[in-house]
Amino acid sequence: MQFGIFTVGDVATDPHTGRTPTEHERIKAMTAIARKAEEVGLDVFATGEHHNRPFVPSSPTTLLGYIAARTERIILSTSTTLITTNDPVKIAEDYAMLQHLAEGRVDLMMGRGNTGPVYPWFGKDIRDGIGLAVENYALLRRLWREDVVDWEGKFRTPLQGFTSTPRPLDGVPPFVWHGSIRSPEIAEQAAYYGDGFFHNNIFWPKEHTGKLIDLYRQRYAHYGHGTPEQAVVGLGGQVYMRHNSQDAVREFRPVFDHSPLMGGGVSMEEYMEQTPLTVGTPEQVVEKTLSFREYAGDYQRQLFVVDGGGIPLKTALEQIDMLGEEVVPVLRKEFAARRPAGVPDAPTHASLLAARDAVSAQTAEHAD
Repeated sequence: MQFGIFTVGDVATDPHTGRTPTEHERIKAMTAIARKAEEVGLDVFATGEHHNRPFVPSSPTTLLGYIAARTERIILSTSTTLITTNDPVKIAEDYAMLQHLAEGRVDLMMGRGNTGPVYPWFGKDIRDGIGLAVENYALLRRLWREDVVDWEGKFRTPLQGFTSTPRPLDGVPPFVWHGSIRSPEIAEQAAYYGDGFFHNNIFWPKEHTGKLIDLYRQRYAHYGHGTPEQAVVGLGGQVYMRHNSQDAVREFRPVFDHSPLMGGGVSMEEYMEQTPLTVGTPEQVVEKTLSFREYAGDYQRQLFVVDGGGIPLKTALEQIDMLGEEVVPVLRKEFAARRPAGVPDAPTHASLLAARDAVSAQTAEHAD
């Protein structure tokens, strides 16, 4: 099972000090978080994609390319790649280039984002959101898998004899997760292609998350990719830890109260009861995270937010240290002990390449 960090890259005021970092400071903090995640033994760093304030990660491939040059092992991913407003030709080129530079340590999470105005900014209509997601991804898959593409659709100009360059590393495209928090059409899309499904459940009750994941699992099996249990699932999470739970609650409550997404409604305690947010000790984070299996089944990727809402870099790095030293080792052991035989690991470039080569060898053997 893969464990890692994802960030949305928000620039927010620290409610304890009243200080707001500059965009430059926030961008550099994200790179420091990625490097710390590798240092402590985590598997994945993922960044969002936003084109509006108060967010800074408008160019994920630039950010991840910089991080790739300063890391050796960690998988570089996106927590959203806007399949609706980005040109699929540019996605194909950009992420294939990143895949080469990072020696295959790349995958993507496709999504529609949560900012409606982004559509007209890039010449699109929000009412076409689902249609854009379906058509653009269908084209992206062909661009990565066919050397020469002739294509015509509804939302972009046709392609005639087009070859996307560079070609994917080793002829193996990056693995794709489809991220959604509310759209059954996206769960269906992930299932149809046999791709991964990531439910970024940090703001959602477990009942909602469980229903969408179950839909994906059932449709994954329907399309003949394997059993429902073999479907590839990822989850989000949000943590704030101290070795004394009262200290964690005291420190995080102002962050919660000032958050435009979390505060202003139910209490923090009620919010924690309904969502994956865990504020407490490392032991409490372990207990809560293990409970995700009750409604998500045996899944492959768990990503945590540790830096949102104005949390300073020093504190975020302390959270990653605790994840690496006290939380993830226990989770690895416990999840592995509870996982039935036949449940796959999360795909990597190496595993996808090995699977491709095995099929080629089998085909050659039958031809002989």
